Amino acid sequence: MSHQTRRTFLKRAAVATAGISTGLTIAGTKASGRVLGANDTIRMGVAGIHGRGQGHINAFAGMDRVQVTHLIDPDSRLFESRSELVKKAGGNTPKCFQDIRKALEDKDLDAISVATTNHWHSLITIWSCQAGKDVYVEKPCSHNVFEGRKCVEAARKYNRIVQHGTQSRSSKGVTKQVAAVKSGKYGKLLVSKGYCCKPRWSIGFKQTEEPPEELDFNLWLGPAPDQPYHRNLVHYNWHWFWDFGNGDMGNQGVHQMDIARWAIPDATLPKSVVSMGGRWVNTDDFKDQGQTPNMELCVFDYGETLLVFETRGLVVKKGPKGTKVFPAKVADELYLEEGNIIGGKFYPKGSDKAEELADVEYHVHPGGIFGNFINCVRSRKQDELNAEILEGHLSSALCHLGNISYRLGRQVPFSQEPDGFGDNQQVQESLTMIKENLTGALGVDLAEATYQLGPKLQFDAETEKFINNPEADKLLTSPYRQPFVVPENV
Repeated sequence: MSHQTRRTFLKRAAVATAGISTGLTIAGTKASGRVLGANDTIRMGVAGIHGRGQGHINAFAGMDRVQVTHLIDPDSRLFESRSELVKKAGGNTPKCFQDIRKALEDKDLDAISVATTNHWHSLITIWSCQAGKDVYVEKPCSHNVFEGRKCVEAARKYNRIVQHGTQSRSSKGVTKQVAAVKSGKYGKLLVSKGYCCKPRWSIGFKQTEEPPEELDFNLWLGPAPDQPYHRNLVHYNWHWFWDFGNGDMGNQGVHQMDIARWAIPDATLPKSVVSMGGRWVNTDDFKDQGQTPNMELCVFDYGETLLVFETRGLVVKKGPKGTKVFPAKVADELYLEEGNIIGGKFYPKGSDKAEELADVEYHVHPGGIFGNFINCVRSRKQDELNAEILEGHLSSALCHLGNISYRLGRQVPFSQEPDGFGDNQQVQESLTMIKENLTGALGVDLAEATYQLGPKLQFDAETEKFINNPEADKLLTSPYRQPFVVPENV
């Protein structure tokens, strides 16, 4: 394709965004979703089409009686290639928009799937519900605790189908493990432990510069504070900046956090949370441009059960002969009175011999995470969603609570044991692993090094506020930039 033809395409695609006022808002829009018949085609819009959004395009465009009719992204450089993806998978040519608000005005749009930066997830979900659209929102559904609750309220108020992108809720294997725990066959659950250990090394530094002409950086920033553009933000490394992402615990980790919470009977939010960790990278001065921790340990108190979450980004696949490696680990382990469930198998107490899980009753609605969403869009049965938005909010909120403790922390020497973590074996094993990983992967001298130790924060699960801690309460929400404000009243 010639440069001139490509430019023409982008110009034509951008027409859909012309004339947008920065004051335009969806807030207060009366829900106007059409009633779908069993044979009607569901018309999907995909918001955020760089990375995960491509998976959304392929999933929805390949379904029977579903079309991807709208593509939405502030970066119009993506429109040409993603439109070709839609044509290849679904046979139609989508409309392209830079501004989600303009797309939501289209009455020919039935539902939105959200694969944008984290800080846009909730606002698009709320606006879409207000505009009468159903929503599939990627994990985490929120950038902070306040936003997640507003997503739940919007789904209820406008009677929308809102699915959360935690795919394990549609897994028969994971569902059976959770059912086995809740059956009581193995005694009480003592520790529910999740791991998010993927390679998260240095992202280096990128200098500020003018954003590309085709990128509407003001729209990309959206609710976040105004700031200069640099190439560590667009398109992936935004995960490691507090204004846009939630670190790896709120990226990959929310999947394992969801499973860990799901396994705890009747678990909503915890009585308390405490975190420790830091950001260590392989640069000369052990710093980079990222802000979020790449090593973090959080402990959540659920009374009879501890939820322990270990995040380690200094994954080492290979090393010199005789040196210890630290492989990737993305998993959940369940420690019960009668033994442990690890890797989908049961290990009786005192034995290293695995057994098949006991036969228990469990049910997963069919279709996978995307197909289940579409089925519920047709049936209007919120209770048949495998990952309904309330579950998404609660599991996302856990990630935010852990990060709040971390962000309120102070630097302490490694010679000082972390207060508030207790003597639980699984907690102590994680603390030891973090220390060994630092020395083994980076050669950190722990005698000279410090880590960030967060306070143990008491939490009220009913009010979704910290107890007598206004400083921590401030981090339950964010200061929003007009007109991209997550509303108090949805």
